[in-house]
Amino acid sequence: MKILVATDSFKGSLSAFQVAENIEKGILKVLPKAEVFKIPVADGGEGTIDAILSAQGGEKIWTEAHDPLGRKIRAHYAILTDSKTAIIEMATASGLPLLAPEEHNPLKTSTFGTGELIKNALGKLRISPEKNLEKNEEKAKIAVCIGGSATNDGGAGMLEAMGVQFLDKVGKEIKVCGGNLKTIKEINLTKFLDITNIEFVVACDVENPLLGKLGASAIFAPQKGANPAMVKILEENLAHFADLVETTFPNLKGLQNQKGTGAAGGLGYGLVAFLDAKIQKGVNIILEITQLEEILKTFSSKNRDLVMTGEGAIDYQTMFGKVPLGVAQLAKKYDLKVIGIAGTLGKDHQMLYSQGFDSLFSIVDKPMTLQEAIENADNLLESIAERVMRIYQ
Repeated sequence: MKILVATDSFKGSLSAFQVAENIEKGILKVLPKAEVFKIPVADGGEGTIDAILSAQGGEKIWTEAHDPLGRKIRAHYAILTDSKTAIIEMATASGLPLLAPEEHNPLKTSTFGTGELIKNALGKLRISPEKNLEKNEEKAKIAVCIGGSATNDGGAGMLEAMGVQFLDKVGKEIKVCGGNLKTIKEINLTKFLDITNIEFVVACDVENPLLGKLGASAIFAPQKGANPAMVKILEENLAHFADLVETTFPNLKGLQNQKGTGAAGGLGYGLVAFLDAKIQKGVNIILEITQLEEILKTFSSKNRDLVMTGEGAIDYQTMFGKVPLGVAQLAKKYDLKVIGIAGTLGKDHQMLYSQGFDSLFSIVDKPMTLQEAIENADNLLESIAERVMRIYQ
């Protein structure tokens, strides 16, 4: 019997790999001869690099970069074993956790460090000359996972690190941040890095446009330290930046209204506008990279093969592109049974029974506090996996 364990992390408790390991222990108590495939999965947020490296192999690259306030730090990204795919987690260089609470101010922060990671990755990837692509050789790929940002600069800082020059009214180059985008009067691409034969994809789990009531500034800037007055300034700055970009490059007209361009303080906008990036659900990108479907093709419903997935909380929000849903829907393509395991089953989790799940379980087996559940998550996971397998058997 084959059992696929493809889970996200239990945030604040266990990594995706640790979750899968403890579930495997419970499985083997009941079926010691079962063939268990452990595939840690993520949705593009924290832990994505580690999940992909566990499944695919590759190297975590550490390099010097600048944090959202311009201080030198050590940040990382990953190059997979094919040397043609890089995974960038923008939060490692431009994330809110890099700042102390009193430093949260999206008027002052920049995505410059994210651009440095992309630039460094371009020097590490095996990039084929254009002539080879005529022979159907795939382009090198950079997947940028955006989420958890401390920024609201429309991706201008990232672009600055990659050689784009933003000039003021007298032609002087500007060191951009969320608070000074309105001073940009000209965009110069003469020193922009060569990204020929690179495919950029953006792992993004929000659909917010760049501007407006649902835009980057209105929805996300307050989470990064902006008060109402600051939100107004940030909105005006992003509007100026987008208008300048779309006037300078008429083929981009209307891009500011595209879903996902408001993600990570507008980083989605900068990636699409200048790197021709394609915005996709984070979990879909990760499932493709980890080649989960190739494993599922070897499974058989006739042999009662099984898929187990999960994350810290399974509820109605799981419907909107979370890891368990992506795994369940992929498994149903092959008519496989799917079990979901969560730290807690939240509001309207029953909706998921129509989305590919055959049953859902919580690890909590008696009255306990959240802290107790977090501290004992490993044993609780092993226990629930054992009970699930006894029922399934």
